[in-house]
Amino acid sequence: MGVPVSQMWTVATYVLKQKLARRKRYPLVLMLEPLFRCNLACAGCGKVQYPAHILKKHLSPQQCFDAVEECGTPMVSIPGGEPLLHPDIHEIVDGLVARKKYVYLCTNAILLKQHLDRFKPSKYLTFSIHMDGEQEHHDFAVCKEGVYDVAAEAIREAVGKGFRVTTNTTLFEGADPNSVRKFFDDMMDLGVEGMMVSPGYAYPKAPDQKSFMTERKKTTDMFKLIFSNRKKRWLFNQSPLFLEYLMGKRDFNCLPWGNPTYNLFGWQKPCYLLQEGYVDSFRELMDETDWDSYGRASGNPACQQCMVHCGHEPTAVDLTFSTFGGMWGTIKAMIFNSYANPAAQQQLDEIKQDNEKKVSLPVVEAGAA
Repeated sequence: MGVPVSQMWTVATYVLKQKLARRKRYPLVLMLEPLFRCNLACAGCGKVQYPAHILKKHLSPQQCFDAVEECGTPMVSIPGGEPLLHPDIHEIVDGLVARKKYVYLCTNAILLKQHLDRFKPSKYLTFSIHMDGEQEHHDFAVCKEGVYDVAAEAIREAVGKGFRVTTNTTLFEGADPNSVRKFFDDMMDLGVEGMMVSPGYAYPKAPDQKSFMTERKKTTDMFKLIFSNRKKRWLFNQSPLFLEYLMGKRDFNCLPWGNPTYNLFGWQKPCYLLQEGYVDSFRELMDETDWDSYGRASGNPACQQCMVHCGHEPTAVDLTFSTFGGMWGTIKAMIFNSYANPAAQQQLDEIKQDNEKKVSLPVVEAGAA
């Protein structure tokens, strides 16, 4: 697993304390959005489609610290927008590290090299770099050429200076499983600590609605090809049970309270992906949200095809510490993680051959007989 033992221990003891206190619902990771502004306009992102006066605003460091203390989670993810555009992001990160929170600063890495000297390497700080596949696929996903190369160079420099670095990959409809597997090799070659992978969620405000995965069976089939016959060198910064869920080996319902979101408008109901109002306090979010109305089991149409990590990875973590079977399943998934599957390998080979045939087809000039 691409997670340090100290972090795993911190999370394990935190979850066990919640279990001993008989808390049915507890947060695992706070999604702290200090701004929505970004230096990219990705076609699959619904987070930057706000009017200009909203995009100019940002949370103060003290607002960030208060939200973290109020929530009480051991881990904080800082997405956006692009957090490195925040004028006080270094102060925010330093304050969270001082509070011994495990911080994942999510960035497209365009500005990372010029900011590196303002951060200090720490076991509590991880740069989570947005990388959506090999060069061509990534630049297409972020709607700008050259971003992959900039991000790859930033990863090399950050790793070389002793920072923890992971990647965060969102996959969409039509992703080539062979290309994704090659991408995993490339990221390991860059020296990242681990990788995070998730299918995209169909944000209603996203410009490109056609690329989202809308059939759960097609999603699990794709991830089965990607994660079967796994290479030992691939390290994932995720619960192994969640990866099995993506492969269709497990059936999880979402725990939307597992990754609560705090941003410019307050505490977002009910989760990072759905925006159905805001409340002023974390306690109000937990106590007054009708949680039974969310997740696949609820029948909510907005939740039926969602398999995103921010709602389902908390389920995997909860299962690990809820039963002996969950713990044993996690241990097995960590040790026996190759998932040998000859049929999947054959299908990968056939897909590769089909792609090669398409590339080798002769080009017929317009007007030719």
